[in-house]
Amino acid sequence: MSTVTESVDVEVPARTAYNQWTQFEEFPQFMEGVEEVVQLDERRNHWTTKIGGVRREFDTEIVDQLPDERIAWRTISGDIKQMGMVRFQALDAAHTRVEIVMDVEPGGMTEKAADTMGIIDRRVKGDMQRFKEFIENRSLETGSWRGRIRPEDV
Repeated sequence: MSTVTESVDVEVPARTAYNQWTQFEEFPQFMEGVEEVVQLDERRNHWTTKIGGVRREFDTEIVDQLPDERIAWRTISGDIKQMGMVRFQALDAAHTRVEIVMDVEPGGMTEKAADTMGIIDRRVKGDMQRFKEFIENRSLETGSWRGRIRPEDV
């Protein structure tokens, strides 16, 4: 299992950055290789990705969500095994540090090769930069979900 850590400072308030991140179905707009995310309910999302010509589908479950602070998830189906957390730290009233930490266990030969070559790290770094551009160019979130999910509720 590999750990990927990346952060980016965005020029929007923490509430705006957090609200946008809760709009999972918008992820394909800034995440390379993500073709579709369908939100099944408050906790679960179905992902379709295509990386290196290989299409994968899997489900994730949110295990901890605290508005304006963090969202933690894990995979619950599919070949891809991962868990992670994205944190939102207000730097001041108009700037936020968004940090993602993911543990990824590549499922197939393509993913294992990508991990060995550092492609997963580079992809996450690129995704974070594209999120920065996406949210700063908009200045406003496309929606929000402000609910609380506690680990003990999962």
